[in-house]
Amino acid sequence: MDIYSNGGPEVSIRSLKKDSMKFVLTNTDLSVANALRRVMIAEVPTMAIDMVEIETNSTVLTDEFIAHRLGMIPLTSFDVDRIQYTRDCTCTLYCPNCSVELTLHVKVNVDYDDMNDPTIDKTRQVTALDLITSDESVKPVSDDKAHPILIVKMRPGQEIKLKCVAKKGVAKEHAKWSPVYGVSFEYDPYNRLRHSHYWIEEDEKLEWGVSANAAEETPVDPNEPFDYNAKPDKYYIEVETSGCMKPEEVALRAMTIMQDKLGGLQIKLDDEFKEDTQRWGY
Repeated sequence: MDIYSNGGPEVSIRSLKKDSMKFVLTNTDLSVANALRRVMIAEVPTMAIDMVEIETNSTVLTDEFIAHRLGMIPLTSFDVDRIQYTRDCTCTLYCPNCSVELTLHVKVNVDYDDMNDPTIDKTRQVTALDLITSDESVKPVSDDKAHPILIVKMRPGQEIKLKCVAKKGVAKEHAKWSPVYGVSFEYDPYNRLRHSHYWIEEDEKLEWGVSANAAEETPVDPNEPFDYNAKPDKYYIEVETSGCMKPEEVALRAMTIMQDKLGGLQIKLDDEFKEDTQRWGY
């Protein structure tokens, strides 16, 4: 377990995998822990397909259905910082500075000799692996090549041809830009603060079971007097990514975004204070 601290909040990494991470955050307020969770979900920028230009589609799915599926395919975003937001770019619609193009063209040829043979599977599965990218740093997440993300199933004689435009964004705008599948955190596993005391129907212990995180804390003495001033200060956080970024990168980027927000707020407050001082002379 690695512990990182600069005299304030401390982070202890419990486990680190390719697409998930568990860590413990201590010496901070509940609002900070929850803010970190929300920033990881909604404010870390990634790449996602935002525009789809369909030239040919003779599959059983409508254009809108396919466009929605394409938009939800996670794209690798390890080098997302070099891509500009479209709103900050000087181009008219999109360009290489603010977007990455991906193309898809699949046509299932008709083999009349096999059409009447029931033993031959004539279905063609079009997956995320069929998308051709113009930039290798932004491509569909395809770690599981045995079970890639399915876009559409096609039969002989059907064709699909389209162009996608991936752009940079955050999940506050649309969930497709979220780098994580979920971020959860727990505190007070023994319910020392009695947060669930009134959220029961019959048996509190059965309905609010003790989690595995309780192994790191001291059990509650039933005769222990309740501390009305107690506050949580230890948070067990778990991050599961979509594969577009490493979990530790998501956490570090979220912390940087929080620092930037607080820094901007501090500058604004300082400016307001200086204006009031000059205006009122105190």
